[in-house]
Amino acid sequence: MSLTPPNAPATETTETTETTVLHAARTVPTEAREAVDALRRIVADLHRELTRYSLVVCTAGNVSARVPGHDLMVIKPSGVAYEELTPANMVVTDLFGSVVEGDYAPSSDTAAHAYVYRHMPAVGGVVHTHSTYATTWSALAEPIPCVLTMMADEFGGDVPIGPFALIGDDSIGRGIVDTLTGSRSPAVLMASHGPFTIGKDAAAAVKAAVMVEDVARTVHLAGQAGTPKRLEPQDIDKLYARYQNVYGQTQGATS
Repeated sequence: MSLTPPNAPATETTETTETTVLHAARTVPTEAREAVDALRRIVADLHRELTRYSLVVCTAGNVSARVPGHDLMVIKPSGVAYEELTPANMVVTDLFGSVVEGDYAPSSDTAAHAYVYRHMPAVGGVVHTHSTYATTWSALAEPIPCVLTMMADEFGGDVPIGPFALIGDDSIGRGIVDTLTGSRSPAVLMASHGPFTIGKDAAAAVKAAVMVEDVARTVHLAGQAGTPKRLEPQDIDKLYARYQNVYGQTQGATS
């Protein structure tokens, strides 16, 4: 049975109501402490995956995770080197980006992550990188065409382009939500910026970040040698359905 996709839109709420509720919580609730501490460790560890797969340089990029059942998230601190990241210096914010716990300023992309969590309630993790090949497609403002079975499996079609947006407020988040709502893709290439990925949790969002870079590279190289052929829509649908519902260690899996 399929779960609600992370790209599902939020039900109707008002920003005024959200602001009142979220900004009232300025400390981590006792009942959230165990989850927050666990996510501090998870988010810190997942940043090592970004360097392991060469998706970031210097201090660029970030991983965040929603705290289940609470209007909180855990995110990387701004401008701190990857080798210095620890569970202790992860930052806890509310879903408007206000710091709830932590000794550092949160990532400069915090507002974007927070907007995604507010408006896509099934999303549990968000990742941003400047990985070379995916960012090349972003610079060209071109979607990555679905020419590979792996793309059909993971992204359910093309990897879409999102609008250009300046860093610092929730404009990037709006672009992510507008582009991915109703899409099967867990990745969007924000124009002239780079890839953002979402997932049911932070690990799934990191996986999508790794895979979008891999397919961006392969499709680019294929384009240098010739003209890659798009998969037929009906084949994309079949591949996506099988990968999402049958592939792996699930009941009835066949390979």
